Amino acid sequence: MAALRLLSSVSALCLLGVAAQAEQIFVSNERDNTVTVIDSVTLEVKKTIKTGERPRGIIASEDKTEVFVCAGDEDRLDVIDPKTLEVVRTLDSGPDPELLDLDPAGERIYIANEDDAMVTVMERATGKVIKEVVVGVEPEGMAVSPDGKLVVATSESTSMAHFIDAGTLELVANVLVDTRPRHAEFEPGGARVWVTSEIGGTVAVLDAATYEPVKKISFAIPDVKPELIQPVGLRFSKDGKLAFVALGPANHVAVVDSASFEVVDYILVGQRPWHIEMHPDGSKLYVANGQTNDMTVIDVASLKAERSVPVGRLPWGIAITP
Repeated sequence: MAALRLLSSVSALCLLGVAAQAEQIFVSNERDNTVTVIDSVTLEVKKTIKTGERPRGIIASEDKTEVFVCAGDEDRLDVIDPKTLEVVRTLDSGPDPELLDLDPAGERIYIANEDDAMVTVMERATGKVIKEVVVGVEPEGMAVSPDGKLVVATSESTSMAHFIDAGTLELVANVLVDTRPRHAEFEPGGARVWVTSEIGGTVAVLDAATYEPVKKISFAIPDVKPELIQPVGLRFSKDGKLAFVALGPANHVAVVDSASFEVVDYILVGQRPWHIEMHPDGSKLYVANGQTNDMTVIDVASLKAERSVPVGRLPWGIAITP
């Protein structure tokens, strides 16, 4: 009956001229050494792709022709073709890649190398290393500004956000944030960058022009111990008005008004949500839950969790392509 209802809903959309856009959701499974590929309309698993050991950070290129996966224990990136759903090449990433980002032009890859305290800058087409930029200890978060001019890396042990000029590939600022920063994310307009601090339990909002702190956001969930609130992944709504923050062992995703910096809601998901990704049309948010081995689908309009989809063991990151 559930399948019939789903088919009926899709058919109705088609009759109205609003055919549902089927995207592919890629979930990296750290313990299984795989990536699970899910159809965004049916939420059925299309394929499970074998990768290098300990896949974590995962991102789709801007043109959606490649998906890059950090295989941390093999010091490489696996590159998946979204059409064939096969690993078509591997790139030498440097030691222990954690997270990565691409410039808006799709020409450069920026990789956080946790074991070597550096950011590797690589040509996407050839895999040639352009430069290795030394940052703080245990870099993890990695973000490129919307205009491609600024790069931010976060170092867990140094508790800093490192700003790198993308033109010169030189460090221009080191900003202290709370303990164990895990993720950096520019606002859609690029004016500010948000940095999650897992152990500090906060999100720092930093001015991208002056590198100065603008706001520190804290969280409080009824009946949840404060020490369990550990911010990790972060994504903005398509219009940039809301920020969604995965809160780790608190088993919730926080919803933050990006203008007022006030928390407006908490959404219960699976256990230990790590990273999250937004559907290209902004209608759904997908959450990788590390300890329940599933992915929660959140409806953005209602801010409600709609469904849980089983994936592999210890799901970590999420990327989306057509």
